[in-house]
Amino acid sequence: MERTVVLVKPDGVKRGLVGEVLQRFERMSLKIVALKMMWASQNHLGEHYKNNNQYLKTLGEKTLATYKEYGKDAGEDLGTKDPLELGKMVRKWTIDYVGSGPVVAILLEGRHAMENVKSITGPTMPVKAPPGTIRGDLATDSAAYANAEKRGVENIVHVSGNKEEAKFEEKLWFHENEIYSYKRGDEV
Repeated sequence: MERTVVLVKPDGVKRGLVGEVLQRFERMSLKIVALKMMWASQNHLGEHYKNNNQYLKTLGEKTLATYKEYGKDAGEDLGTKDPLELGKMVRKWTIDYVGSGPVVAILLEGRHAMENVKSITGPTMPVKAPPGTIRGDLATDSAAYANAEKRGVENIVHVSGNKEEAKFEEKLWFHENEIYSYKRGDEV
């Protein structure tokens, strides 16, 4: 069985969407093996959102692509077109956003858990998420608005991006004694 981490971010918690998010995963027969609410510290979020040049450059390049897509100038709006510097800005905004309130950390287990979770949540950018997904149904934000307002994208949930990230995030967000093994009623 595969495991993956989901965080209901502060916008989802503040809007009372935790139950809705959990229900969508449970209906797909994904098992909740750990669940907790916490207000993550800046240090904890700093570990989650890595401070390495490759990650930061990727964030910056995505920011530049968004600016190009909308016919805007990142240098004019943000004072730089350097992908590394832009990535540092976006990382800070994201940490500030996710640290602005409590999050609900969820560890899900099931067949193809990562793929199924990504399918249920939809693309990272709510504006591009199709109806029927968590982000498509419950959020409307975009990188264009977030960048212009110098803040993180409000997209309800974070999901692990790949198996390595899921293993890292499982250890970062949960202690071993917080993870439970049991059989759901629909398990054989």
